[in-house]
Amino acid sequence: MGDERVTIVDVANKAGVAISSVSSALNGRPGVSDVTRERIIRIAAELGFVPSLRGKSLSGRRAFTLGLVLHRDPDVLELDPFFGGFIGGIEDAIDPAGYALVLQISAESDRVLQRYDKLAADRRVDGVFITDLEVDDPRIQLVQRLGLPAVAINPGIDFPIPAVREDPEAGIRATLRHLVELGHRRIAYVSGRADMTHSVQREQAWRSGLLELSLAPGPVVPGDFTYLGGASAASTLLALAEPPTAVMCANDLSAIGLIAQAQHLGVDVPGQLSVAGFDDIRLGTYVRPSVTTVHTSPRLLGRESGRMLVELIEEGAVADVRIPDAELIVRDSTGPVGAGR
Repeated sequence: MGDERVTIVDVANKAGVAISSVSSALNGRPGVSDVTRERIIRIAAELGFVPSLRGKSLSGRRAFTLGLVLHRDPDVLELDPFFGGFIGGIEDAIDPAGYALVLQISAESDRVLQRYDKLAADRRVDGVFITDLEVDDPRIQLVQRLGLPAVAINPGIDFPIPAVREDPEAGIRATLRHLVELGHRRIAYVSGRADMTHSVQREQAWRSGLLELSLAPGPVVPGDFTYLGGASAASTLLALAEPPTAVMCANDLSAIGLIAQAQHLGVDVPGQLSVAGFDDIRLGTYVRPSVTTVHTSPRLLGRESGRMLVELIEEGAVADVRIPDAELIVRDSTGPVGAGR
């Protein structure tokens, strides 16, 4: 047949059966005997027949697509490498299962909710991923009302829909122990967005970790998960009458911004100020000093959430998953207290 695509008609003609029998055999539906089913499956494999998503969609009332609507400013998204790994992980899981990903991006909350409504109303997707969860996130009630299968990424405890989690606490506590072993006692924090669940989780872990080490939490300055936010935080912290000797940041981008601004202000990192981040983005290994950080696994998060969503759609239920905890990676941006003073 050359380069022409093998169709269900070709399989039916070769097997000497009706098209409906081929469809029933390949989709596991009743209507054909076991012997006929095996023969059709064998012939389809010999011919190299690959069912089209559209044909499967029409026969199974599925779109065979999954939705990911990101509530992010596109300019900020360009700087955040998390989603490259995360989307790659989703593709690892859903492509072999015959599903495709629909990606939409919006910076406006109202438009995000409208897009979920439209995706469900038009039957354009069979399920959705919910990431960048907000405190009291309105998307949860929305997907429940729409009856749209959904998997959440890193929500809080007692969450009403299936979820995949990577606990940040162990990595943050290990970072604080590392700083304390280096002699640091005034440890500040550069926070993320106050309305985001994972930002709240990381700050709470920082606070409880310091209290366990019998240290009072140092000053907290917002960093908004951005490079510019981290740079602004550096100016604020270094202007204090008693500046911290170490800073932990809610992500690596803000840590990199903080380091650059500290250096611009004549402060040596780590000689006069130790800085740690969170995420372990590749950029953190390229800057100087390289960034001590907490390693996370966005590709594994994506892979597990993709597998879970397909299972939820096809089986009707799925168990929550917890992947290995985030862990400390020590590099060059942290050092002994007062080494450069």
